[in-house]
Amino acid sequence: MDDLLRVGVITTTHGIRGEVKVFPTTATPDRFESIDKVFLVTKREELELEIEKVRYFKNLVILKFKGIDNINDIEKYKGAELYVDREHGDTLSEGEYYIADIIGLKVIDESENLLGEVADVMETGANDVYVVRREGQKDLLIPAIKDCILSIDIESKKMIVRLLDGLSDL
Repeated sequence: MDDLLRVGVITTTHGIRGEVKVFPTTATPDRFESIDKVFLVTKREELELEIEKVRYFKNLVILKFKGIDNINDIEKYKGAELYVDREHGDTLSEGEYYIADIIGLKVIDESENLLGEVADVMETGANDVYVVRREGQKDLLIPAIKDCILSIDIESKKMIVRLLDGLSDL
């Protein structure tokens, strides 16, 4: 799973011919047009599926998979997540990271104190917020802004942060 990136979640079926509505979890939903295959992952199984057809409806992507031609064959996958391998991931600009790479980073303040570990990333309208799990304390919420995030080193699995006044009190 470390080499896979989530691109969507199946919300429901669409029609009776095996199509599904997918909520995209990628910054560029139109990228489904250039993806040949996805990995469908549930708690019990992982399937590699070839995309046959892509359409759009409001904020959703409607996908048809090759070999799945009946609602009964796909209905059990409502809520399943769709992934692509890293080579089909979005091209990142300088200072951009995949959420999958951020989760699990050790978070250290400017004084080199270990604050905790990134447990989740909340995507808000203005900027992302890193949820830092701290042992024996409530989670710390750090906005992903230049004033707070001093450096991110994916290879060393650490993030150096500056806590603005009041952040640790929230």
